[in-house]
Amino acid sequence: MKISIVGTGYVGLVTGACLADKGQDVTCVDIDEARVDALNRAHSPIFENGLDALLRKHVGSQLSATSDIETAVVESDLTMIAVGTPFLGDSIDLTAVLTAARQIGAALKRKPGYHVVVVKSTVVPGTTVRKVLPALEASSGKKAGPDFGLGMNPEFLSEGEAVHDFMFPDRIVLGGIDERTIDTIEEIYKNFPNAPRIRTNTSTAELIKYASNALLANLISFTNEIANLGTALGGIDVVDVMRGVHLSQYFRGQNSQGLPPITAFLKPGCGFGGSCLPKDVKALIAHGRSAGEAMPLLEAIMSVNVAQPGKVVAILRRYWPRLEGVRVAVLGLSFKPGTNDVRESPAFPIMAELLRGGAIVNAHDPVAVEDARKNFARPDVNYFDDLKAALNGVDAIIVVTPWDDYRDVPALMQARAEQPVFVDARRAFDKTAILRYDGVGLGAQD
Repeated sequence: MKISIVGTGYVGLVTGACLADKGQDVTCVDIDEARVDALNRAHSPIFENGLDALLRKHVGSQLSATSDIETAVVESDLTMIAVGTPFLGDSIDLTAVLTAARQIGAALKRKPGYHVVVVKSTVVPGTTVRKVLPALEASSGKKAGPDFGLGMNPEFLSEGEAVHDFMFPDRIVLGGIDERTIDTIEEIYKNFPNAPRIRTNTSTAELIKYASNALLANLISFTNEIANLGTALGGIDVVDVMRGVHLSQYFRGQNSQGLPPITAFLKPGCGFGGSCLPKDVKALIAHGRSAGEAMPLLEAIMSVNVAQPGKVVAILRRYWPRLEGVRVAVLGLSFKPGTNDVRESPAFPIMAELLRGGAIVNAHDPVAVEDARKNFARPDVNYFDDLKAALNGVDAIIVVTPWDDYRDVPALMQARAEQPVFVDARRAFDKTAILRYDGVGLGAQD
């Protein structure tokens, strides 16, 4: 495939050199004539381990540079936008991205046939379809979809290890406005057979990049917050504390999907409960306060958790702005499957919010009904030991705890003339297999 890449900075140049090494014909585009000349002499403007060797190997054959964006686009099958998006204090600067999009669109205006444009730059969710797409259509006079493809393919490169990261990727995210776009982008990576792929839409691909970096930042700040507490308390070496954390079973081994078990905690849901996490985080915040050490990250964690059950009820309000008289089955009352422990269960604030809105609430759990009845002794909650009875005549179902007993619930509902809204508060079900499916972390546009 012939590929043009607009932008020869850190991302664009590493991407171009590595794709050339994988057999693609790559043309790098930059407005800086001096940089273009240097690249065509195999001189890199940046230092990155392994990059110089790739340039010496492929410049003049698989890899070249130019300042002529129109020719580069017209003579290629796919164009990547890999320009900078600096943060301006309240938003990212899209000037370079949109300038590139307009120039690419102008080139597409005189190019016959189908072409794919891929945003490689890091941009906030929605940018590709709300900003780049209109710019391309306006300057090309063509329509995204039938005339040209548009995708988002974020990078996950660490400086100093970028060449290695590209050549041995831990994941390849393929975002596109349609399947044809995604299929074309995937063709670029045909020589990366072992890398897991995620095929999705452009906005989701954009957020994957930000979520990945935000998680790493969260882990660093979390560790530093614990370190600061250890300093304030005295007599603690937080290096040893974190060594003890690292040895947890959650960070080691693999689950059935071949991933570290820690990924079980990186799923959207209705919040954490039980006897450990809420109590321990709150205790640590209080202990830090008594030692004169603020714990803002942990306080924020608890604030998010307290608010999360309300997000589940907000999903129902998309269908019924007024919940009065709406019949809702809440399935799962223990804080997790496999136990009857209902301490800090998110089912209770969910039911409380439903009742405040005037909903009629049926509640079921395979083992925890009696414990729930004691801990949430509301006469206006209809507790059921029988699942079918709990589902009888309901307008909506909220699965709070994904017991295996609930796997057959969608099938039980199929015979009903009026399908209930199915709210998956733990995202444990296949969204494509349930007619009126909704869930935490699933945007209304989906």
